[in-house]
Amino acid sequence: MAVALLTVFIACQRPDSLGRSLSQWDCKEIAREVEKSGLVKSISHKTVYRILKNDKLKPWQNHMWINPRVPRDEALYKKIKKIEKFYLGKVKDDEIRLSLDEKTSIQPRKREYPTKPAMPGIPNLVEHEYERMGALHLFTAFNINNGEVYGICYENKRQIELIDFLEFLDDDIPDNIKQIKIVLDNSSIHKGSKTQKWIDEHPWFEFEYTPAHCSWINQVEQWFSILQRKRLRISDYDSLDDLEDKIIQFIDEWNENPHPFNWTKNSFDKIYKKCKNNIT
Repeated sequence: MAVALLTVFIACQRPDSLGRSLSQWDCKEIAREVEKSGLVKSISHKTVYRILKNDKLKPWQNHMWINPRVPRDEALYKKIKKIEKFYLGKVKDDEIRLSLDEKTSIQPRKREYPTKPAMPGIPNLVEHEYERMGALHLFTAFNINNGEVYGICYENKRQIELIDFLEFLDDDIPDNIKQIKIVLDNSSIHKGSKTQKWIDEHPWFEFEYTPAHCSWINQVEQWFSILQRKRLRISDYDSLDDLEDKIIQFIDEWNENPHPFNWTKNSFDKIYKKCKNNIT
């Protein structure tokens, strides 16, 4: 019993705190640490695994997380309520609602030899060696009501490029639209002084910011995952221009048969439940 308790205790400590230079534990290292305690002469890594399995412990695994800059409290709940209203509220005939963000640092990566198509029993073959040729930043706006996508590629990601993209939206969106509402995250370029000045001069644009560390609530992120999976998974382009052409072609093909994402009240109820569990 004491050996099992010690094994679990070690697994629940960071190795550095016990004087070990390890990034994380594995069963062999934990067994070594238990033996060093003198509580038992020897213990196998398989025994350690069985003990940890009983407590559902896997210290050899890790997941990324982020410590919130703002508390997960009632204030967060209210901010998400605004996003729910943005997504699910009735849209007037003379307004459009967009989800906007940037997909950054998309690299062409020209391969030394062309990518080979799949053959029976053989997947696509991508040459390991490639040439770096810079990167593009895709500024994108997703129409949450009909799924239409607007996009422009830039070589920089600054307020200048964002304002140019907003100008593009203003020119491209039909004249019968009198109000352009946009949900976007708290990126510095979205809240910079130049951007705010432009918004003040274009009052028919209205920004709604997502809560801090909640970029996943921005619908355009879902579209980015589709772009990544269907167009960017294999990075093999002749140049930045070639990459840009292929991205814009993908957007054009998407817009031939666009579709919105199915966010419902139930989607937000699940979010609220998680928020309320953290509200004391």
